[in-house]
Formats: sequence, structure tokens, C-alpha cells
Amino acid sequence: MNMPEKPAIKTARKTRILEVLRSTRLTPSMQRVTLGGSDLSDFPVGQEGNYIKLMIPPAGTSMGEFRTALENGNKNAPRRTYTVRHHRPADNELDVDFVVHEGGGPACTWALAAQPGDCVGVGGPGPIKFPDHKARWFVFGADMSAIPAAAAALENLPENAVGHAVFEITCEDDIQEVKAPEGIEIHWLIHDHPHTSSTQQLDFFKALTWPDATPGVFVAGEFTAVAGLRTYLLNEKGLDKRSIYVSSYWKMGLVEDEHRIAKNS
Repeated sequence: MNMPEKPAIKTARKTRILEVLRSTRLTPSMQRVTLGGSDLSDFPVGQEGNYIKLMIPPAGTSMGEFRTALENGNKNAPRRTYTVRHHRPADNELDVDFVVHEGGGPACTWALAAQPGDCVGVGGPGPIKFPDHKARWFVFGADMSAIPAAAAALENLPENAVGHAVFEITCEDDIQEVKAPEGIEIHWLIHDHPHTSSTQQLDFFKALTWPDATPGVFVAGEFTAVAGLRTYLLNEKGLDKRSIYVSSYWKMGLVEDEHRIAKNS
């Protein structure tokens, strides 16, 4: 568990065409797709929690056809941002977890239908900012979309880390195993209408007893909920925005490209 802190360096990025090895339902709202193939052999190690760009091929497209299309500059394939949940170089396997629901977008639809032998384009990886491992204590907040990144960050904390992690999920059956240090208390909050606004995480943060020491902070999820948490952390708790990781991963009613514009406006 006592792993070295992730270096804040840029990783080599390239487009890979990977093959679906298997697809597993982790919880009612989470599907894990395990990827492999020869293009994965030079994937950088130690990227758990970092982001990748998935390029979704049209149904029935072969690996060779999709590779040719991408090499010829075809940019029609939908692109979506996801997290490296696990990477097992010895087995040449990469796990990507998808939040799944009715009426989902192209990545959700692809993950639900994925069969061994299907292909997908993968760009990256790219780094995200993890909490300062030298912090005296830690606080995490994540909805379903951010659990893969938050869980990877928790698993990378020092063994003696203490603090709280609060995960907002759709139902009790969405609770999953997270291998956090023993000193991290994990709390599961049920929000059974995930496409409506929620202040449960903010209310939880406000109810916490905050030690005097500055915490390491990881907060990610829906745009509006994250905005409320950011305001609380910066204005009421007086934290330095440069020392915390707070990021919106999606916004209700918007697709990823629209969310990116809203996030940067």
C-alpha cells in the first residue's frame, strides 16, 4: 500500500487500438471493461487514476478497419474521457470502469454491448493531480463518475494515512471494494436520482470535525455539486486552490464537449 507518490510529469501520449478481453458488471451502475492487445505492451506503468481518451468505433468495425480510419485522420469517432482503474503489465491488461444507465451516451452504450474481440481507440494517458501525500489527513468526495479515480488515489496513499472518503452512489448495491488505508473512513451516501442535484457531499463535509492541519483534498463529480464543494473549501475553510484537486467530470444535461466549454468558461 505504501506506494511512491505519482510524479508530476507528462506521460507519453499516443493512440492505441486495444481489444476487449472481457466485460464484467461490478455493480448495478458500474461496468468494467478489460482491455488488452499488442498496442498495450508499451503503456506506461503507474498510471492508475490518470485519464485516457476513448475513441468509440462504429458497431461491427474491425480492429484493422478502425486503425486505418484513425491513421487516415478520421475524427468522427466519439471521444470520451475515462480513468485507468487498474493496469496489470505482467498480464497486458487494462481495466476501465463505466457508469451505466438507460439512455447513456456512446461510451456507456459501447461498454454495455462490448464483447471479447471488439476494439476501441485509447489516447493518453494524461496526468491528474493527486492529493499531497505529505498532508496530515485527507478528505475525498466523489460521485459514481469519479469513484474510479478516487479509489485509485486512495489505494496510492501511504499506509498510515487518515481521513474520510465519501462516495455518492445510486443504490446500496453500488457499494464496491476500495482498498484504502485502515485510517481512512469510507462513507457511502445514497442518491437514487443521480441526474438531479444533490448537496449530500457538501452537507457531509460541513458536518465533519476538521483538524487544525491542512488536509489533502480530492473532490470530483458533477459540475454543480463540485462547484458547491469548491466554494466551501476555498471560502469557508480557507484552503489554497493550488494545493487541492477539485474537478467536475460531467454536468447534468450536457455532453462531454459542452461540459468542457462550461467548465472552462
